[in-house]
Amino acid sequence: MSETFLHGFNTLGHGLIGYAVPFLFVLTIVVFFHELGHFLVGRWAGVRVLTFSLGFGPELFGFTDRHGTRWKISAVPLGGYVRFFGDDTEASTPSAEILSHMTAEEQAHSFHHKKVGPRAAIVAAGPIANFLLAIVIFTCLFTFFGKPSTLARVDKVEANSAAAAAGFQVGDIVTAIDGSKIDGFSDMQRIVSIRAGERVSFTVKRGEATVQLEGTPELRTIKDQFGNAHRQGVLGITHETAAGETVTEKVDPATALWLGVKQTWFFIDRTLAYVGGIFTGREAADQVGGPLRIAQISGQVATIGMAALINLAAVLSISIGLLNLFPVPLLDGGHLLFYAVEAVRGRPLSDRAQEMGFRIGLGLVLMLMVFATYNDILHLAAS
Repeated sequence: MSETFLHGFNTLGHGLIGYAVPFLFVLTIVVFFHELGHFLVGRWAGVRVLTFSLGFGPELFGFTDRHGTRWKISAVPLGGYVRFFGDDTEASTPSAEILSHMTAEEQAHSFHHKKVGPRAAIVAAGPIANFLLAIVIFTCLFTFFGKPSTLARVDKVEANSAAAAAGFQVGDIVTAIDGSKIDGFSDMQRIVSIRAGERVSFTVKRGEATVQLEGTPELRTIKDQFGNAHRQGVLGITHETAAGETVTEKVDPATALWLGVKQTWFFIDRTLAYVGGIFTGREAADQVGGPLRIAQISGQVATIGMAALINLAAVLSISIGLLNLFPVPLLDGGHLLFYAVEAVRGRPLSDRAQEMGFRIGLGLVLMLMVFATYNDILHLAAS
């Protein structure tokens, strides 16, 4: 195991420079908009914002705006935070001493003296901003680059595969899955990839006839163009794209917006299904990645082009938005859980209960980080 970890660290070291710039570019975009959501709704609610930081730790440089907010770049570029008036820490835990000595005027601008509704809105604004960012990015990509599609034609059926068992034949063209029209082979791949072990219905054009086939995608480990291993559903169908066969459809802004919303929902649904699959045993937790994996993928995707890197930023934004909504104290979802309890009880939880919750949350977040880093090193070692 020590040799595996050493190889993983060596691999990371060799690619660090190539990974660092794309990684920081993507992460900075996502974190900035997440914190901007908190900041804007906080300002709207009349809360005084003390600090807007990209990164943690010592300040590298920054400035103070006319409202007294310190905007800064900090030394550890793995996240960020907005600190409101009355906060004791970057995680928005209250300072009992500061709150107890506030004047009525100061209380009017204190985050912790706001009613539960505005506090919940401020906290929820971060993840919501992440989802909106993803929608905007996808919409822009569809608007400026169009919607590419390739005919979902079957050029080869793998022997003893799910496709062979379902009755697929060379020359078949898949037009719909479970009654919903698909736009091309990539659409079919995307749907099949998340339906491993599930019975799926396919509408197929075979010559002049239309036939209905049913198949169950198999769960397999496959490698992408960069050699990264992924487990996903596979039918066992091959499509050989001929020159000029891929069609790029130009779409108007309204259609692009709708496609952006659909794309965002697809990744939300897929992520939640994966997390649920871990708890039910359908999915393996070794696909959970952390900063090292994100850095590696960012560097790899950057070699394709800026559009691909921006697309990755949208996907990462969705993941961070969802992660922050998990009901774990210390995360935004944990704060929202406390506020929900407060709304039901008519009063907040005791300081001791909240402190214990944040300690538990910190422990869970640290364990997740250690586990994700462990997976990252093993992944790097195998690549």
